[in-house]
Amino acid sequence: MRVKSFIVVAFALAVSGCAGRNTHDLLNSTTIAAPAADIAATHEIFVATTRKQAKTDPRQVFDGDRSLTTAYARVDVTVPKTHQLGAIERAQGSANSNPAKQFTATDVVHYGDASQFAKAVGTDIALRGDRALVFVHGFNNGFDDGVYRLTQIAHDTEYPGTPVLFSWASSGKTTGYLYDKDSANAARDDLEATLRMLAGTKVKSIDIVAHSMGTWLTMEALRQLAITGDRDLGGKLGYVILASPDIDVDVFKKQMIRYGKPDKPFAVLLSGDDRALKVSSFLSGEKARVGDYDDAADLASYGVSVVDLSKLKSGDRLNHAKFADNPILVRLLGDRLRTPAGLASDEPPSGKLDDVGEGLGKAVGSVAEIVITTPFKVLTIATGG
Repeated sequence: MRVKSFIVVAFALAVSGCAGRNTHDLLNSTTIAAPAADIAATHEIFVATTRKQAKTDPRQVFDGDRSLTTAYARVDVTVPKTHQLGAIERAQGSANSNPAKQFTATDVVHYGDASQFAKAVGTDIALRGDRALVFVHGFNNGFDDGVYRLTQIAHDTEYPGTPVLFSWASSGKTTGYLYDKDSANAARDDLEATLRMLAGTKVKSIDIVAHSMGTWLTMEALRQLAITGDRDLGGKLGYVILASPDIDVDVFKKQMIRYGKPDKPFAVLLSGDDRALKVSSFLSGEKARVGDYDDAADLASYGVSVVDLSKLKSGDRLNHAKFADNPILVRLLGDRLRTPAGLASDEPPSGKLDDVGEGLGKAVGSVAEIVITTPFKVLTIATGG
């Protein structure tokens, strides 16, 4: 009985690291007025979601219930000048939001159908440099968590394009692991359709950053694209970055076999000290997850670059969100994302290290050891940090 209790407690502690909030209000009942001088920026986050629109508590905007159709929206979010790189400063619970100190959602626009959304997002893409960044969140994320995380990524990396959140119907609860796996499964076609919709605009590059369980959903959508003969979205697919992948290693290998070796930079960010994935592995019959797999060369043989962040510190006590909350890593991720993936892919094989992996390694090397394994070579960078 004690073993069972320990497992339950360990699971609850570990998975709470993906989001860690008990409430999921995006809109606050009251927003404190703040001088424009206290606001660093306002970001327009475009959203495609398989969540149902919240009826019980409209402040959530979309809740954790599944919808059989995709809904579309745009959320305007302000970032305070006091913002710290890698952090998401936000009001807790039902507290009033202060834009001078916290991320604040100021407006939500709903689109009636896919064509309205495509027109709006296509216009924004044309205005912002013909690139789009699609973020697919992980387990235990409310709609608010995904919106604020993408805002933080877009802001901190200074991404030169349009941010698009694909928000699948996670329950936003630590006890909802199996529900979330089914929700991710149910959203595969919707993500594929969203990527095709973006490719139908005048976008030149669609970059994808996926986290945790969202990486499985992303790989399934890419696999489906490959089956139809359009794995690179007509040449518009850019970077693919899988952070802390909560995917069975054998499943990932089969996905990559079906997808084929990538033509554009394709990075897997893993960490041997990821406590959340240790629990996921336990629940999966002690099968290794990609995000804490200890054989980088094995993964790299499928054409991906593997970036081992085990020696890097995280703002998340479970070491499950290093890709977004470590300031140095975020800064270097931004340096790479601001270089179009097409330019990186044009380099000769001997220069392939200059992809997401080496870009991260060069900066992180001044702080800790990092190992970048590519299909071509292994690079270890270490200093006295």
